[in-house]
Amino acid sequence: MEKMRIEQGDWVVVCDGAKALVFENIGDAKFPNLKTKEVYEQEVPATSEMGTDAPGRLGSSADGRRSAVEQTDWHDEAEKTFLHKLTGHLNHAVEQGQAKSVIVVAPPRALGILRQNYSPQLQKAIRSELGKDYVRMPVHEIEKHLTG
Repeated sequence: MEKMRIEQGDWVVVCDGAKALVFENIGDAKFPNLKTKEVYEQEVPATSEMGTDAPGRLGSSADGRRSAVEQTDWHDEAEKTFLHKLTGHLNHAVEQGQAKSVIVVAPPRALGILRQNYSPQLQKAIRSELGKDYVRMPVHEIEKHLTG
């Protein structure tokens, strides 16, 4: 794995669709020390608790046939909402000057959702993106994986 350089003051955001850890490197590039700034978590209930009805059906008046409407994926919607809120927070932090440089670590699917919501300022502040799922690891393990 390639070694990542994390400068002093860099924000490292490690997330998935239901949890986000925001760290700041209070060490330096040689000896990073990720300090937790914020933790965001979303409770994701079971699908059976989220959607109550069976998928709808559409009837065609011309030929009398009916077709099913695709079931809403409530987990997917909840993840998108969570990641959209997280990006809003990061956009705000960069615009307010709280974060100058940001490293984002998320599974590829979550990374794709996050990218859709980056403000131009956040896009400029993103120094690196890594398509990995480290959100359930202890902080020292995250540091070790990122810095080699």
